[in-house]
Amino acid sequence: MEKSYIVKQISIFSENRPGRLAAIAGALRDAGINIFAFSIAEADGFGVVRALVDRPEDAHRRLTDLGFRVSFTDVIGVKMRDEPGGLSDIASILGDAGINIEYAYAYSGKDAAVLILRVDQAEDAVRQILGHGGELLKASLFR
Repeated sequence: MEKSYIVKQISIFSENRPGRLAAIAGALRDAGINIFAFSIAEADGFGVVRALVDRPEDAHRRLTDLGFRVSFTDVIGVKMRDEPGGLSDIASILGDAGINIEYAYAYSGKDAAVLILRVDQAEDAVRQILGHGGELLKASLFR
């Protein structure tokens, strides 16, 4: 059951210079791949674009064919209250269970805010959040 909540994120590694994000986004557009959410991090002149897309395997193949280094990472999507304390609730559940949040990014959806989490124990995180009455997004929503 926990695996149905594990979402496959793509991470694209690229030089941090003008036009790289446009090239990535254009390649996905041309392949008809929809981007649901993304974040960009920078370190030492390189960028990492993390994205949730509707067809991660196709995105991986397309971007790799264009010379980008791409990898998959398992993440979870947590539906949280879009009000003060929403993030604190989720972080406390995981922290109290000894689960480390390696990174996160969020977006505000139609019905609630959604927190995308990379944690060191994904299946345990799923059990903890569900066990505390939290709501997770099924991986099938990102297809």
